Parts: sequence; C-alpha cells; structure tokens
Amino acid sequence: MAEPSRPQRAPQGKGIAGTWPTGRGAQAGGFAPAGFDVWSSLVETVRGWAKAEAGAGRLLPWVPVAFGSGIALYFAADHEPVLWVAAVTAIALGVVAALLRRHRLFAPVVMIAAVAAGFAVATWKTARIAHVVLAKPLYSVSLSGFVETRDIRERTDRFVLRVVEMQAPRGDVRLERVRLSVRKGTAPEVGSFVQLKARLMPPPAPSRPGSYDFSRDMFFQGIGASGFVMGTVATAASPDTGGLRLRYAAFMQGLRDTIDARIRDVLEGDNRAIATALLTGRRDAISTPVNDAMFISGLGHVLSISGYHMAVVAGVVFFAVRALLALIPGFAVRHPIKKWSAAAALVAAAFYLLLSGAEVATQRSFLMTAVVLIAVMVDRRAITFRTLAVAALIVLGIAPEALVHPSFQMSFAATLGLVALVQLGMPNLFASPDHSATARIALWGGREIVMLLLASLIAGLATTPYAAFHFHRVTPFGVLANLAAMPVVSALVMPAGLLGLLAAPFGLDGVCWWAMGVGIDWMVLVSRWVAALPGAIGRIAAFGTGPLVAASIAIILMGLLRTPLRWSGVAVLAVAIAWALMARQPDILIAGDGHSVAVRGRDGQLHLIQAGKNAFLVKEWLAADGDPRSAGDASLGDGVSCDEAGCVTPLADGRFVALSLRPDALAEDCSRAALVVTSRPAAPDCPAMAIDRARLQSQGALTLSRSGDGFAVRAVRPRGANRPWSPATAGDGDFETNLTPRPAAPRSRDATPSEADFQAED
Repeated sequence: MAEPSRPQRAPQGKGIAGTWPTGRGAQAGGFAPAGFDVWSSLVETVRGWAKAEAGAGRLLPWVPVAFGSGIALYFAADHEPVLWVAAVTAIALGVVAALLRRHRLFAPVVMIAAVAAGFAVATWKTARIAHVVLAKPLYSVSLSGFVETRDIRERTDRFVLRVVEMQAPRGDVRLERVRLSVRKGTAPEVGSFVQLKARLMPPPAPSRPGSYDFSRDMFFQGIGASGFVMGTVATAASPDTGGLRLRYAAFMQGLRDTIDARIRDVLEGDNRAIATALLTGRRDAISTPVNDAMFISGLGHVLSISGYHMAVVAGVVFFAVRALLALIPGFAVRHPIKKWSAAAALVAAAFYLLLSGAEVATQRSFLMTAVVLIAVMVDRRAITFRTLAVAALIVLGIAPEALVHPSFQMSFAATLGLVALVQLGMPNLFASPDHSATARIALWGGREIVMLLLASLIAGLATTPYAAFHFHRVTPFGVLANLAAMPVVSALVMPAGLLGLLAAPFGLDGVCWWAMGVGIDWMVLVSRWVAALPGAIGRIAAFGTGPLVAASIAIILMGLLRTPLRWSGVAVLAVAIAWALMARQPDILIAGDGHSVAVRGRDGQLHLIQAGKNAFLVKEWLAADGDPRSAGDASLGDGVSCDEAGCVTPLADGRFVALSLRPDALAEDCSRAALVVTSRPAAPDCPAMAIDRARLQSQGALTLSRSGDGFAVRAVRPRGANRPWSPATAGDGDFETNLTPRPAAPRSRDATPSEADFQAED
C-alpha cells in the first residue's frame, strides 16, 4: 500500500508553490482584509486611466491651461513684478523642459514652464504699453488731438481722443488717450483733429471689492482717463496727418457709418440698432428694455460679435463658394474646391473682423475661426482639442489681459464644451443604423434638432459660472430662447446681412435689410416672451474668485479628460456651487467717494444713505446682493433719517451708521453712531469707528462685515496693492483690515442715544 503523500515545504526564499503562502499571497488571499481586493482593483483602474490621460498627444490641450494659470497669477499679484526676473525664469524653465524631453519629468516641467511663460508674457505686455493713468480729477482741461474711435449711444455719444496737447490749470500730467462723453449727435468724426475743454476723471474703479475692474480694461486700451466735454468741440487744422493707423480708422468708421445709413433707410429703432450691432459691432444704441430682455432671456450673446458670428460668416461664405464652384462641370474633380472655399471664408472673416472694430473679443473669435479654416486648408481635422489649444495660446499670447475678461472666459468655456460634445458625444449619437426608428428620426431632421438642443444646453451650462460671477444672474430659460431664436438668426438674419453688404454697392440691398429686420423682429419677440416668464431672472448674489476657479477647473476636467476620470469634475463643480452659495454678503458697502453707503438692516436687505444720486452704483450693489429692487425703489430708504447735516440708519443689531456731510455734524455723529462715514477728514479723537477721506482716497470702495463688535474690512485697493491701472496714492496710509470700537468715554444714563435722537427735525 502506497504511503499517503505529505505536503511538501517550499524552498526558503521562494514561497511560490509551497503550502505556506508568502506575504504577498496573504495580502491577496484569505488573510487580507475583505475590501482590499476592491481597493487594489480600484487603484489599478485609476492608475490605468491616469496613464491613458498622459498618453501621446494628450499634453498640448493642457499647455494653454497652464499658460493661462500664469497669467492669472500675474493679475493676482499685489504689485508689478520685475520683468527681467519673470523673463529669465520662464526662459530657464523652458530650457530645462527641452533638456528633459525624453525624461518622465518632461510633462510636469513643461506645465511649470508654461505657467512661468504666461506670467512673463503678461508682465511684458504691461511694460510694453505702460502709460500715465490719471490719479485725481482735473477740471477745465484744454485738450487737442485726433479722434480715434466714436460710439453712438442711446443717450450720449462717446469718443476716444489721442492727445497731442494738454493744458491743465493744476498739475503737469500728460495723458496719451482719454475717453470723453458728449451730447448725443455731437461726437466728432473719426480722424478729425479737434480742440475742446473737458473735465477728466480717473478711470472708473470697481464699485465694490471683487467686482469687475473697468480701469484695467481702459489701461490695456491705452486710455488714461475718462470724462465729459465742457462746451463745444471745435475742429481745427491738424499739425500732421495722424499716421496710417488713424487714416485706416477713419476709413473703416466711414464704411460703418455708410452701412448704418443704408440700414437706417429701411429699418428703424431697435431693429436698426441690432442690425448695425451684428454687422459693425456698434451696439450701444439699443434701447434699455430690449437690451435687458436679450440678456435676461439668454440671447445677449447675439449682440456682441463673438465666435458664433465669426462661425456664421465663415460658414455661409464657405458653403456658398463651395456650392458655386461645384456647379461648374468637372471643376470640383480637378481642383481642391474645399480648400479654396476655406480660403475665401478666411478672407471674409478677416474683413468682418476689421469692419466690426477688431476689439479684443472679436480678435479672439477671428483667431479661433482662422485656426479652424487653416486646418481645413492643410488637410487636418478642424474641430479638435488641439485646434482649441492653439487658438487659446495665440489669443493669450497676443492679449493676455483677455483672460480676465468675461467674453474670453464664456467663449472658451462654451467652445470647450462644444468641442468635447463633437469629439466625445456626437460619434455615439445615432451611431447604430440598424434601428429603423432612429434612421427615420434622422431623415426628418431629428439629428439636427438633437444636436442644436445639446449644443445650446452644453454652451449654456458651461457659461453659467461666469455669468453668475460677472453679472450676478443666470438664464434658466436660455436653452428655450436659443432653440427658438438662433435657427432664425443663423438661417435668415446673418445671411441676409452678408447679402446686404454685397448688394449695397449695386443699390440692391433694401430687400436684404428688410429680411434681416423680419428675423430680428422674431428674435426680439422671443427674448421679450422668455424674459417675461415666471422665474426668468435667476439672480445670484456675488461670490469670490475661489468658487469661480473651482468651477473652471471642473469644466476643464470634464472637457479635456477622456477617461471616466472626467467625472471627477462633477465633484469639483458640486464643491464650487456649494462654496458660491455659502458666500457671505457684507453688512455695509461704502462708495469710493464716500457719498453713498448701503447698510443691511434688520430685514436683511440693503438700505441706502447717500449725498447725491448714483443710479449705476446702486444698480451694481443691488445686483451683487441678488436684490430684485431697482435703484429708484422707495423701500431703499426705509429706516433712513436724513437732514442737511447727513443721514443715519440702523444695522441689524440696532447700532447706527451715520453719513456725515458737514463738519459741524461730524462731532455729534462721532458721539452717537457706531460707525461714521465722511468724505472729510475725521477727528483723531472720534469715539466712533470712522471711514474718512484719507482711507477712501487710499483704498477706494469698501465693504464691511460684522466681526464681533467691530467690522472686517475689504477694500478695492488693499494695503500694499499698487498696479499700473490702479496706482497707489501718495502718502498711502497704513490702514488695518479690522475696525474695532474705541473705548467709550463715561457718559450718564440720560445721555444714551435712542433711535428718536437720530430722526430728522421737521
């Protein structure tokens, strides 16, 4: 009888086939925790996804993201960086990346180098265009110079003057360009040399900390001050021709005026203004009700020449030229008519760029369209992430300041969403031809309808964070409005406008403008209908840049990643939304001139005390607070008591805020109010917390949030901030970021103020 076999011990050090499992076998087998296999499998899966995302050809779309991050860091700096340090750092990192091109560290080093390059390019652009910015108002300034641009607005006209000579009663400041407002219909012609007197103001600062900085825009446009004309504008003989650039501007302005005059012969009112805006970029003459309805409904993007308009112009010309060439027998077989059509579309897009004024947003749209058309001409795929990346790099390289502009943010967010839809989603749409129902739907245009619906939905969702941040509103029915109006705009309004431009020299353009007006009527009708729907105005209270950055990261992750890792963007987006909704609104807002103060009362709403009227400022404050009231709403004055010496209103905790207007009232306000705001110097021994002229001149507009018995202060120009478009004032004070109550002087019980003490005398 055979002896039963016994288990054999595996050789030491092997542990592979023996009875006793090795440590690794224990981890993978019964001695391991129950969830280890799942966790290990998940880690391996995620690692595989990460390797796929880092594969060949996946790096380029992330380069403009890193480049833009560097630009964002530049604009977040407190003071101007040193140009040579930024340039040397970027060059050195670029060299290191080139040396490591075959190393595993190549990808992260390239990203770091791109960040440094973006920072250096933004620093260089600011240094290259550096010019004087007016710091204090100037009155009765004599100016002479050339008119470079002119805007026809609803109530007033506006023009930019290139200053040749400037004489100010006080001050020796020398500005290069100023933007001036003038009575409607009196703006001088572009290219003319004029002499005038004007009141000049510094570029408008943000209305509240965190709001949009128009002074930054004006700085990058080369404008050092704004103001209005006093008296008449006199045309004079120019000392020189003004240069080729000015002659070109005058020619293009004359062409725009001629087109506007031809449209005016057929259309009038808002139809004429919208038609002119679509073709020439002049959109300021649109009436306020229609303008508001367009933006509330989500159709406001039609009024600003953007990627959509460029795409329509290029698309119409491309398909028209290709169709005409295809009609010639045998021509399409022997010649590359697709490439020729793309070249014709590129020329048309370039002309449209020049006609519309070539603003930064329009330049960006043209560059994106040009990259697509050039890709067609060189037999490359036109709509890809690489195309979008190249366009973004070109735009940011030429105009890094575009990164902080809402039009750039919204345009590229929408484009990224649409490219992702085309690259990742559309190939699976109606992909199975075996389903007869699907085929029938496609034959009846179902695919086009679904594509339009998805495109509107994706573009609307992608731009929502930026609309909420910059304009404090969202468009709940934007998809509905775009579905109803955009097919008409694409198929009728824009093609009719292009035909009108071609037919105008022959005098046959009247019917084209009429057809354009029919389409605009429909668009305005849709916008008014959607804007009137219940809940059409989705108001969002202001939030900081943190949630916006998080939302941008989420959009980039969902757009650029191709593996299931893209759904990590959903989690980041959820964090961004929660972060934005939890943003605390300030208890007090103070205008930069100290003449307007908004105080949050017991009802949770803002109550206004002001020395004058500033409807624009109040409108901005209410919009940022998510408040539906208008600037003229009577409820803004509830609980406010005023007399000739000033105004007072209570906070939610019952303490009073006083706006002091006269020196003789300042002492009394200091003794009775918790906070005193004055455009005059406050006495050093003022018992109340005080915001006076010195602090307002140094820091601009302020917001105050209750912190214990005092207030946490945020300023438009915080301590240490000094940028070329917002220079620090001379004698910049060392102001604390917190206001705390001063020790109260002893007072009798009878001297304790009550609300009645602050009531205005009859």
